[in-house]
Amino acid sequence: MKEDSLANKVYSEVRKKILSSQLVGGARLVESFWAEKMSVSRVAVREAFMRLAGESLVEFGGKGGCFVRSMTIEDIKEIRELREILEIGALKILFARKNKEIVTELELICDDFSDMVAKGYYGGACEADVKFHEKMIEGTGNSRLISMYKNSNIPLFHMRLGAAMDQMEDYQDTNKEHRAIVEGLANDDWELAHSSLVRQLDRGEQEALELA
Repeated sequence: MKEDSLANKVYSEVRKKILSSQLVGGARLVESFWAEKMSVSRVAVREAFMRLAGESLVEFGGKGGCFVRSMTIEDIKEIRELREILEIGALKILFARKNKEIVTELELICDDFSDMVAKGYYGGACEADVKFHEKMIEGTGNSRLISMYKNSNIPLFHMRLGAAMDQMEDYQDTNKEHRAIVEGLANDDWELAHSSLVRQLDRGEQEALELA
């Protein structure tokens, strides 16, 4: 496999971990660890880190280390505003198009999320959460919206790293909100879907601000 493909492999994996809050702000990214974990060269890892830095997901410290970039209060507020614009916009498109296949795919993601939580795979649950929101965007079929969402590197910020039994309420709330959004889509109930999405965005912003 070519070096650029290997670098993209590392980039995709680290980006996924950051956006799903499995790697939090301030976490150090060690080249040798990721090279071994992904079975690639340190050159490929370094290239991936540089790409992530260009997207403001990581930053290099004064002594050369690479760290996940921490979110400021302003970051959190801007992300909350952007998510509301993009995701509620996506929801409107989904209601207009009434695509049953998307509803089914979102239901499967909800089931995957529940299964991961039940088995204690909290990292997998966080990834399923990110996937749910990405699928809403992808389901619109609007290439410009999809590109804007992806390029914005919107993180999941209502889950706390290491969440286990003490954070079970958060997972339960997320599951209820996701399923209410799907139920709203399935039954053409805009108020249910819209209020559930806004509630999740509000909750996520508040929890992120408490941790900032």
